[in-house]
Amino acid sequence: MGEPGSVVKGRRAGRRGWCLRRLGMNAEWLLLEDGREVTIGRGFGVTYQLVSKVCPLMISRNHCILKQNPEGQWTIKDNKSLNGVWLNRERLQPLRVYFIQEGDHIQLGVPLENKENAEYEYEVTEEDWEKIYPCLAPKNDQMMEKNKVLRTKRRFSLDELEGLGAEGPSNLKSKISKVSCEPGQLVKSHRKSEMTSQPLEYSCPNLTSLEASKTTGAHHCPGPQKGKELHHKKQKASNSSVSQSNLELFKMNMSRILKLKSQMQEKQVAVLNVKKQSQKENLKKIVKMEQELQDLQSQLCAEQAKQQARVEQLEKTLQEEEQYLQGLEKKQEEDLKQQLAQALQEHQALMEELNRSKKDFETIIQAKNKELEQTKEEKDKVLAQKEEVLSHVNDVLENELQCIICSEYFIEAVTLNCAHSFCSYCINEWMKRKTECPICRQDIKSKTYSLVLDNCINKMVVSLSSEVRERRIVLIRERNAKRLS
Repeated sequence: MGEPGSVVKGRRAGRRGWCLRRLGMNAEWLLLEDGREVTIGRGFGVTYQLVSKVCPLMISRNHCILKQNPEGQWTIKDNKSLNGVWLNRERLQPLRVYFIQEGDHIQLGVPLENKENAEYEYEVTEEDWEKIYPCLAPKNDQMMEKNKVLRTKRRFSLDELEGLGAEGPSNLKSKISKVSCEPGQLVKSHRKSEMTSQPLEYSCPNLTSLEASKTTGAHHCPGPQKGKELHHKKQKASNSSVSQSNLELFKMNMSRILKLKSQMQEKQVAVLNVKKQSQKENLKKIVKMEQELQDLQSQLCAEQAKQQARVEQLEKTLQEEEQYLQGLEKKQEEDLKQQLAQALQEHQALMEELNRSKKDFETIIQAKNKELEQTKEEKDKVLAQKEEVLSHVNDVLENELQCIICSEYFIEAVTLNCAHSFCSYCINEWMKRKTECPICRQDIKSKTYSLVLDNCINKMVVSLSSEVRERRIVLIRERNAKRLS
């Protein structure tokens, strides 16, 4: 059976997927699966758990959420994280959804001191699944499952060991290593059994023969029938010698036990003597200690009396100081009350003066407003009169000071014998075709220049618009050029 990761890889082979590629690393990429919400943080209930080795609290428990909208575009949202989420070097507002595209830079947290970049920086990419798969970071669910498997394996091994210990040491040894039936191993196991059985034989000789028979029976391998018969004969011959040796060992042990009992009695007598001597010495020491205790008690009583006297003095001084402080507080309160009353009176007087001055100012302002209104009305009247005068002057200029031929203000005005005035250039051009007045049709007999009209028109043109003045200058230049030509 293959691993589940290989099955998923086979299904997605030849496809493209979105992921967050960690900058500067070919590992710990975060996969953005279609139609699934991806949560990132250091808590346990997230899709990808990020625990900073440098600053563990850099990433919040549920730092941010990535989600795909129905149109298929991925979005990111800062879930009220402490150190923020940065999209293209700009911090995102908490609980607000932002769209992300391929090539966008995502930063989780802020850089530490003396570092330009943060620990977790990613780039949004869309690449082939075969390229993404080896670099993916494990999800939080996969890590939890691995930890559970490891824990269950450890528990199973511990339970097995406890069960083997409960069955007994013989079963534990038999399950750990089974004894083989080869001749080389028989000798080694027999030597080990002899070494372990030596202290038991020394303490209890009756049990040694039984244990020896058990050990030899446990390690003997089944052989042919002749070997069995020889073994029985040898065992009968050795039983008599073993019983004699066991009796001798029993006698030796009994003698040793008697010697140990006598030694114990001697030691008990010696201990009693030592206790009696120590009791006499302890009585003397106890008497000395009682005298010392009495001296110490008398000293303590004297010191207690002194301390009580000091405490009484301190209590008296504290009472006097409290009374003095109470008197000071009362005086300060009375002084403050008097100062507050004076301040209130002064404030009231100031408020009355301000109210009076306010009323005076209001009357003055009203009078000035009336004056301003009157001046405004007078100004309006004056402006209206000026406008009337100007309009009248413009009418006069347009009707009386314009040449009938060119419809412009007179330029070098000329008056004929019939008292009609024209521009000198215009009447000269007119006279080339006809010798009669353009207005009254009388014969032209004389022409006289009127300087008064020219001066009046020049002064009036100065007050007119700049367009009129420029047009007049252009006309004068054109007519002078025509005359010269």
